[in-house]
Amino acid sequence: MRTRTSLLTAVVLVAGIAAGPSVLPAAASSPAARAATEQSPNTALETAIAGLPTADATAALVRVGGKEGVWRGSSGVHDLRTGRPADPAARFRAGSVTKVFTAAVALQLAEEGRLDLDRRARSYLPELIPASYAGVTVRQLLNHTHGIPAPDFPGTTVEEWYANRFQVHAPEDMVRSATSKKPEFGPGERQHYLNIGYTIAGLLIERVTHDSYEHQVARRVLGPLGLRDTYVPGTNPRITGPHNHGYQTMRLDDGTTGLRDVSVWGSTDGWAAGDIVSTTADLERFTQALFRGRIVRGPLLEEMFTLPKVTDFRTGEPAAYAVGLSMKVLGGREVWGKTGGRWGYNAAIASTRDGSRTLVYSVNSTDAKGQGVGRTAEKIMVAAYGRP
Repeated sequence: MRTRTSLLTAVVLVAGIAAGPSVLPAAASSPAARAATEQSPNTALETAIAGLPTADATAALVRVGGKEGVWRGSSGVHDLRTGRPADPAARFRAGSVTKVFTAAVALQLAEEGRLDLDRRARSYLPELIPASYAGVTVRQLLNHTHGIPAPDFPGTTVEEWYANRFQVHAPEDMVRSATSKKPEFGPGERQHYLNIGYTIAGLLIERVTHDSYEHQVARRVLGPLGLRDTYVPGTNPRITGPHNHGYQTMRLDDGTTGLRDVSVWGSTDGWAAGDIVSTTADLERFTQALFRGRIVRGPLLEEMFTLPKVTDFRTGEPAAYAVGLSMKVLGGREVWGKTGGRWGYNAAIASTRDGSRTLVYSVNSTDAKGQGVGRTAEKIMVAAYGRP
């Protein structure tokens, strides 16, 4: 599935001549702006998305903002069949960027006194969370230190997951599957990044508000910020409105390995952890509002920038995830944000803590849920902020 040479040939044959990057004029960057190379930040960004489609990605949409300069660019194709240029205003699956929206709603409820971060989650959902997980708090759900393993899903390969792409997963069933297993570690002892904590967080939001998770996100975040192109899809497997097609490398019906259009794929397995559809313009507005304290206010906003003092369950490295956001040092400074991946689509939001440089991207990756960050996405991040 990672045979890049033959795949690249296939992409070129299908798509014809790749569309070059479409770039809007950029504001002058301040001397403090960090570049990935000796090129200017704008040139580095243009280079990062040039030449698509490739074996790694078929399209990329990028927006950089903040006082250090503004840059917008797009590259690649809308779809491989027609080879039309990618739509820079297209909607896309944002994957785990959804967790930032869920965390923001939970923290708003905490500010209102309706959700207590130090209270045990089982006290809110006693019929769903068993006694074996009685010690898990709401905060531990949100910063991935809960110790609850992932639920079981049908299939172990991308081909099997594709065959089950329209299966609807109820959040309660996912929680029951996960909590029927033994804890990976005691609450608060380690960190393991998984979706299940945010699945439970979505159910907590519904329990304390007596309302749907989807409506709470719309009422508290989407509506106030005017995010008209962002929505929670529910059971609809299609992306409504304009969108660039997503493709995934997998075994095809004739037994060969190639690209399959995976634009239509249900996302109920992600729900409050990973199902939001958005645009780069909407996510940029959301990111800038979040870092300015317009969505979560006061001390509770610091929860999103406070890493738990534990180590990663798998690697032993220091924890990298706070409530909603994660942190990585790039170009010598802390960059906070969140990446997300659904089949055919990678997305990310990022910002320096002071909001001086924000980044939003959508990359139509051909292995969007593979190990590590795809080459195009990595080049964009490095071009915007610098190397780790």
